[in-house]
Amino acid sequence: MPTVERPGAEYFLGLIRKETRGRLKVYLGMAAGVGKTFQMLREGHRLRRNQVDIVVAYVETHGRAETAEQIGELEVVPRKNVLYRGVLVPEMDLDAVLARRPGVAIVDELAHTNTPGSGRHDKRWQDVEELLAAGIHVIGAMNVQHLESLTDLVGRATGVEVRETVPDTFLARADEVVAVDLSPEDLQERLRAGKVYGVEKIERALANFFRADNLAALREIALREVADAAARRSPTARAPSPVESAGRVEKVLVCMSSRPNDFRRLVRRGARMAGRLNADWLLAYVETPDLTAERIDAATLRALADNLEYARSLGAHVEKLHGDDAGRALAEFALKERVTQAVFGRPGTRRWFRRSPVETFMAIAREVDVVLVGEAPPSLAGSPR
Repeated sequence: MPTVERPGAEYFLGLIRKETRGRLKVYLGMAAGVGKTFQMLREGHRLRRNQVDIVVAYVETHGRAETAEQIGELEVVPRKNVLYRGVLVPEMDLDAVLARRPGVAIVDELAHTNTPGSGRHDKRWQDVEELLAAGIHVIGAMNVQHLESLTDLVGRATGVEVRETVPDTFLARADEVVAVDLSPEDLQERLRAGKVYGVEKIERALANFFRADNLAALREIALREVADAAARRSPTARAPSPVESAGRVEKVLVCMSSRPNDFRRLVRRGARMAGRLNADWLLAYVETPDLTAERIDAATLRALADNLEYARSLGAHVEKLHGDDAGRALAEFALKERVTQAVFGRPGTRRWFRRSPVETFMAIAREVDVVLVGEAPPSLAGSPR
């Protein structure tokens, strides 16, 4: 089993006492109900006993009495109620937290999408970034399926389509990532006891998202992600391996054309590969004479720009290449940058007399390993919140 960082306030307390910039700690769980919020609040009390100025900026108890009781004497910043489609929706009041300027803020459900019109940012993790930029330390929580680059992996493992995500670059900046672990059997028992959802949702949840096989898969993914996060922060994480000492330093390249379709699977695969290898990664696309910005339609150009911004949000360095032959341009760039792994989408039907860009790339950049990413599976079922 991977090494798991255990919950505790001492390490984070040391960080916030010696730094002026905002520090981030994330409690990561495999699913709702494992105890992330409970653990955050317990740490809040430990920090308060150590004379740290800490507030609850936003906590979602989901009606769980034991979680609500855990708030206790912690100061709670009042929420902002936003009228949306005739309903008052409570949201974190970012401006009130900034005005209060605590030493540490507890922020739950980092992947949450803010109610339209509630503030400056679309997502709660973006609110947290503003808190960190203001020098406020943050303790936050999220479930592993909401990490952007894991979308495809979670989909294959559980059959669940995740719609709310947090970019990998956000989690990568965390100073500490803690796995809140619970066995699938214990979590199902909590669910049956009404400690996760209301009675009306229990049977449906057990038959779908909270099946034992789904929870086991998510647990493994969560533990692995925390172990990888610990490895990335290790002082020896970038120490050269025997392979690197021999001259091979891993670098991943995601290859796309300037006529984008759905390249997000490619981007997510590249991000995961780079994370596993603790390597830099790039995304390159080729602008050929017949596919310049002046010649492609506005919708395609917008899709291309969206894809490139998406890649940057996952940590990619983006390069635009030029050439008559996309495969050759990508291969020459890969050789120049000493790329070791290249990621392509599976090529479609081609004319018998013309090589695909992948074939051209492999013929020129023979020392580069090539990964072909398959098509997305059929539409997946959603998970309960």
